[in-house]
Amino acid sequence: MTNSTTPHTVPRASLKRLPLYLHLLENLMADGVEYVSCTQLAKEFDFDAILVRKDIELTGEVGTARIGFKVATLIGSIKSFLGWDKEQDAFLVGVGNLGKAILGYKDFKKYGLNIVAAFDNDSRKVGTKVFGYEIFSTSKFGDLAKRMHIYVGIITVPPEHAQEAVDLMVDAGIKAIWNFSPAPLRIPEGVILENVRLTQSLAVLTNKLKRVFKS
Repeated sequence: MTNSTTPHTVPRASLKRLPLYLHLLENLMADGVEYVSCTQLAKEFDFDAILVRKDIELTGEVGTARIGFKVATLIGSIKSFLGWDKEQDAFLVGVGNLGKAILGYKDFKKYGLNIVAAFDNDSRKVGTKVFGYEIFSTSKFGDLAKRMHIYVGIITVPPEHAQEAVDLMVDAGIKAIWNFSPAPLRIPEGVILENVRLTQSLAVLTNKLKRVFKS
């Protein structure tokens, strides 16, 4: 079951496209570009200009006729709409290969996600450091989450331990969970669950590749 506090009027597809626009806009600003139109953005991604306009309107920006959008202002509006203008501290549970990779990815801070601690139930990992993060025992998760007012949790544990990690987070008051485990999870009302399915994306890629070789 997946719950979300995102308004139903915001299409999920739009939420996925807005970061694409943001990345391009940041590059344009770095190149000294001051204004951009929906047509220009659409051309870069081979989207329909009307679709791009509707996506951007969700952020509250309407642009100026024959001029377009001020790049710097649009960047700020998209970041604010996505919640990337304010930093959210997060705890990660599961310091395997995937967990380590996420800990090592420093660009999350650019998008408002600040991983402040990592946890594992493997005593051989507890007390060690990964990319500067000390690994704590999962037994300390609840106390630390409540004391530090942590509301975002990241799950990178094996599927058989995923529900256990969810329950740990829910009991600690976590309100939003970013789950990288392929296991189906049960969460209570009021908790946001966003699943990242790497195998689903891989399935699309490999199936398309298979069809290419058959053609």
